[in-house]
Amino acid sequence: MNSIRAARLKGLEEDLHMSGNQFNTMISILYVGYVFMQTPSNWFINRIAKPSVYISYCMSLWGVISIGTGASQSYHAALVSRFLLGFVEAAFFPGALFLLSKWYRRDELGLRMALLTAGSSVSNAFGSLVASAILSGMDGKLGFAAWRWLFFLEGGVTILVATAALYIIPDFPSTPASWLTPEEQLLAKLRMEYDLHGLTQSQSKQADNSGFWDALTDWKIWWLGISLSSMVAALSFGNFFPTLSATMGYSPSVSLLLCAPPWLCGTATSFLVTRHSDSSGDRFWHITGPQIMGIIGFIMAISTMNTTIRYISLFFMTQASVAFVVFMTWVSNSIPDSSSKRAVAIAFINTIGTFGNIGASYFWPSSWGPSYTKSYLICISASLLNIFMCWVYRLHLGRLNKQAEREERISGLPKGFRYLL
Repeated sequence: MNSIRAARLKGLEEDLHMSGNQFNTMISILYVGYVFMQTPSNWFINRIAKPSVYISYCMSLWGVISIGTGASQSYHAALVSRFLLGFVEAAFFPGALFLLSKWYRRDELGLRMALLTAGSSVSNAFGSLVASAILSGMDGKLGFAAWRWLFFLEGGVTILVATAALYIIPDFPSTPASWLTPEEQLLAKLRMEYDLHGLTQSQSKQADNSGFWDALTDWKIWWLGISLSSMVAALSFGNFFPTLSATMGYSPSVSLLLCAPPWLCGTATSFLVTRHSDSSGDRFWHITGPQIMGIIGFIMAISTMNTTIRYISLFFMTQASVAFVVFMTWVSNSIPDSSSKRAVAIAFINTIGTFGNIGASYFWPSSWGPSYTKSYLICISASLLNIFMCWVYRLHLGRLNKQAEREERISGLPKGFRYLL
């Protein structure tokens, strides 16, 4: 994603003879591939013993496809490669989140999610720095335009990382692992069982084959998916971050360099927020707070064309991405049922959320620039919708907790499972 954002500043559209909303379509088509693949991919991951092999091979494939994007000679060829890229990339994020939920307890998952998503934020930061160096120094090397080198190098590095990932990514606690002793492996499984104490047999150990349908027929999964879609739409500014930076009037290289500090700030904040969210057991307010910061950034960007204020607004906007980390942690926390249902639910919610990216890619047409007032207003509206839906969901979980408390008082049982609010 970073490559195509930066490539736009250095000849991508001109070389592929793109016009109108074709660049927006190239952004959007990536997520169409996500829609098709995320849910079946996570369902498959739950049914195999070594998800590390599957995820690593998918990573290798997207490296190859990225190289193919750089070699594209027409808009339509690049469009096809972007669709295929989304198809194989879709295996990673929901799969990684599901794996984390199998190893870490609910009060540990937020910080680990921050560590996982930090890679994306850091890539937004340093990816811009690397892109700036490539665009300024690689133009014409071996006869290729600088923007093509972005895809070549990104793809090559991805293949190398995928090879290492084959030996780094863990499998499930129930899968024999050379890096764990039998006692450590047993401890890993007992930790997760203790985290779900108080759930009935039917709640925690449903048949794997029923998990798919249980997820698709649970209204909470759809509610969370639509809520995530609105959040993702509000975060769509990230897909056009170099473009927004460029509205301040600097050269492409300087614009890319200016992208780094806001994302680094957002990454640092994510560790603080998620750690506090884990320790306090609260999710809702740790989702709402970062989104309010993002709304402040959108309002600042709308209010003036002053270069300093617009740049400061980017720091506020990147805070909103922290809400995504806590939200996905809340999703995993709220599905204590079978691992099959949790695997499908995480992917399906993320799939519905992907529709927010597909539509939001058209929220930022060049004709709305350089102020992008309409785009920011859409982001504000989407943020407010997400906050409202999260509040309703919090009320629902609160009612479930009170119901569990009443049943424990009547039955005399010790305190059991509680949903995090």
